[in-house]
Amino acid sequence: MNKLDAGAKGVYLIAVTPFAEDGSLDLHSTDRMVDFYLDHGANGITILGIMGEAEKLTAAEARLFTKRVLTRVNGRVPVVVGASSPGFAPMRELTMSVMEMGASGVMVAPALSVRTDEQILAYFDMVNEILGPDIPWVLQDHPVSTGVKISNDVLIEVLKRSPSCVMLKHEDCPGLGKLSAIRAASARGDIARVSILTGNGGGLFLPEELIRAADGAMTGFAYPEMMVGVCAAHAAGDIEHAYDIFDAYLPLARYEQQPGIGLAVRKHIIAERGAIASPTVRRPGPKLSAADIADIDRLTKRLAKRLISFGLDQG
Repeated sequence: MNKLDAGAKGVYLIAVTPFAEDGSLDLHSTDRMVDFYLDHGANGITILGIMGEAEKLTAAEARLFTKRVLTRVNGRVPVVVGASSPGFAPMRELTMSVMEMGASGVMVAPALSVRTDEQILAYFDMVNEILGPDIPWVLQDHPVSTGVKISNDVLIEVLKRSPSCVMLKHEDCPGLGKLSAIRAASARGDIARVSILTGNGGGLFLPEELIRAADGAMTGFAYPEMMVGVCAAHAAGDIEHAYDIFDAYLPLARYEQQPGIGLAVRKHIIAERGAIASPTVRRPGPKLSAADIADIDRLTKRLAKRLISFGLDQG
């Protein structure tokens, strides 16, 4: 097992969950999807996230899917499993189960019922208690999905109290100031340095986040090679090339981030790329119209031309 630690960096792909056209889990496509992510340079894989339709899976399906991913990955990269739950008992049960299977760590977002600063601190104190000192975990800060706004000061205090929290999945927006505040706190010695991987849907602010000392990205996009390329160029010190790569893919990344249909767009494209057999989003979920598909076809064709014109064509 590649146990998650605060030195994690690069691109951890938020995986979709493949379904057959009848809505059942597609485990054969799960293997293809894992290979697709690894072939395109993923440094890690995160499953059962928000865009992984985790809330639509039964407990048995979540374990079956996790086991299949871990088997296919076979220790090549760390695998993080989303364990967020309205209750602490199912959170602990799922965490213990996936860690026994070989997961590298779990990801936890605050419950929807948490609102005040005191409630946020108490919630994560309980997360530390139920997970214990030996399980590394990721704090997911995503107010758009949780409705929980964590201030800079409260987030710093949570990290101070949470020695087993080794990573922040930073996707508050606007959030560049928060990212800088966390890095400043660790530079002062107020908190231990944690890995910061950013979300914000397909890495929409990835170049700027890397400049603010993010360690990489933990998000999804139908073209993971964009995020891998941006992170690699930045790590090599070629900031302008990182922006060139980012700029080439931006129109499609923007289209994929439409509220409501973004997951359907992503699944459609990766199905077209051969990573999964069907673009099915489990019900309740959106379906693309003929006009949506025409938009995507136009954007992907324009992307292919742009990659050549930018000297980025990978064949």
